[in-house]
Amino acid sequence: MSESNVRKANPTVQDVARAAKVSTATVSRALSAPERVSVKTRDKVAKAVEETGYVLNHAARNLRRRDTGTIVALVPDIGNSHFSNILQGIETVCAAKNLKVLIADTRKPSMSRSTVSDFFSKNNCDGIVILDGHFSISDIRAMNPKLPPIVACGEWSDDPAVPIAVVDNLLGARLAVSHLLECGHTKIGHVTGSLTHKPGRDRLDGYLSTLASVGLDPEKNWLFEGDYTLDAGEKAAEQWLRMKDRPTAVFCAADRMAFGFICALNEAGVRVPRDVSVVGFDDIDIAGHFVPPLTTVHQPRRAVGEQAARLLLDLLEGAPPEQGNIQLKPWLVARKSTAAPSQKG
Repeated sequence: MSESNVRKANPTVQDVARAAKVSTATVSRALSAPERVSVKTRDKVAKAVEETGYVLNHAARNLRRRDTGTIVALVPDIGNSHFSNILQGIETVCAAKNLKVLIADTRKPSMSRSTVSDFFSKNNCDGIVILDGHFSISDIRAMNPKLPPIVACGEWSDDPAVPIAVVDNLLGARLAVSHLLECGHTKIGHVTGSLTHKPGRDRLDGYLSTLASVGLDPEKNWLFEGDYTLDAGEKAAEQWLRMKDRPTAVFCAADRMAFGFICALNEAGVRVPRDVSVVGFDDIDIAGHFVPPLTTVHQPRRAVGEQAARLLLDLLEGAPPEQGNIQLKPWLVARKSTAAPSQKG
């Protein structure tokens, strides 16, 4: 009898993977979420399971997962529809696996840092999805090496071992600025996102690199520092109004800043897009109903949440994700807040 036909006393998932000639992650998916693999792969894994005599050890898996049946999503602003759409994606995937999602709003006054830290140090959840970019996962791991599985969602992690699901912010910014160039604008400003986080820096880099690709170098005062809020958009508009040499178009790193920018200009009698074109980023629910309807970069937020949940499920099953960092492609939605630059003056 050949060695491949001799059954081990306690066959492992690695034995199944070798017999099926697939990765252990693929075996885990085929056994726990068969709808996520092809019929051909399921058949290979099923045959390997039969050959090796492997039995899925639910007790060991539950011990590894702690089996609280709950994951925690750490969110910086639950009232922001950007995050609520992502959470819908997370909850949809987790509900299919009978996992509850506990949502913690990290910016609420009642949610102190010590309270948030409890999620990382106590056995009260199976895993964590972090949507708040203010967390240093490396620092958390240094203080408490025995962490539950963690996935970053919509943000980049400073810990390379943490899987990430995020939109391609660099591409999104390039789409926004390219649209304004195609409209005929050459004087283009930018209201930045938070530059302490990689998404904000990527959107700034996309803005600058797209202008540089056509030989344009924006004035330094055409860059308005923002933080994704309505107030930041209003302050940028106040700066724009004080300028003598104004950009004829402005790319805002978030829809909320675009709304604040446009509202403040309206108060001053400046009309969009007659006097200045505006592009946002996110395509939140109200963007298409704003006045004027906002041209913006659409983030597939629900899909980002779904991908983050799948990455976490892989970790809970004890298999490393086959794709550690997933960047989903955004797309531009052209509406009525952009037009060719005004010829007056």
